[in-house]
Amino acid sequence: MTDAHADLLEALARIARQAGAAILEVYHSDFAVEAKQDDSPITEADRRAHDLIRAALEQLPGDRPILSEEARTLPWEQRRQWKEYWLVDPLDGTKEFIQRNGQFTVNIALVRLGRPVLGVVHVPVQGVTYGGVVGEEAWKESADGQRQPIAVRPLGEGPIRVVGSRSHRGPDLDGYLERLGEHEMVPMGSSLKFCIIAEGEADVYPRLGPTSEWDTAAAEAVLVAAGGRVVASNGQPMAYNKGPDLLNPWFIASGDDSRDWTEYLP
Repeated sequence: MTDAHADLLEALARIARQAGAAILEVYHSDFAVEAKQDDSPITEADRRAHDLIRAALEQLPGDRPILSEEARTLPWEQRRQWKEYWLVDPLDGTKEFIQRNGQFTVNIALVRLGRPVLGVVHVPVQGVTYGGVVGEEAWKESADGQRQPIAVRPLGEGPIRVVGSRSHRGPDLDGYLERLGEHEMVPMGSSLKFCIIAEGEADVYPRLGPTSEWDTAAAEAVLVAAGGRVVASNGQPMAYNKGPDLLNPWFIASGDDSRDWTEYLP
């Protein structure tokens, strides 16, 4: 890994862990749940993590702009000039946070020319951090600081392990799974779905529903760095900061690319 990328990744991991600690303070309290304008939930943990991450990123060299879920109103006329920027989801999986199942994450990515090039995903409850630089390496660091490289796994003889959302299911996904054939579902919340594939614990994550760019960028960087791929339903790579709309298309995240995972789409 280049020194510049290694330094950035270490800085992001440190910031994500600090945000995770702030989130856990709220998680272990009697917190209130409010609603955003789009009726999605928000808590004090989202706000604290956002403020901490923004302040820390602003101290890093490079003077890169920041796009965060909790500060999503930057106009396209401003964003369209960006060649490189930070893309942040301070607390991915607010529903999991509210349900107290532990499957929520802190996501920070560096996006360059419309593609995530490096990212970290931190899991506050587990104390685990995933990091990756596309084209270089991916790793997983445990709560005790032990770090090991991770990589996707080849398809085996048994059922395909499909990782899916705990909070989102629908007829399109049901149809995909029926066409896929023998499989085993691995229910998982937030961007952890990408990370499970990146470390070889699952094979594919079909997301046939809405997500936003901050939901996927950091985890996509980790997965691609680990040898996986993420494609839109048309088989093309995902694009970031592509226009006024910050929604992703349907996509499929996978490990072993010896199979065309898009052929099972409706």
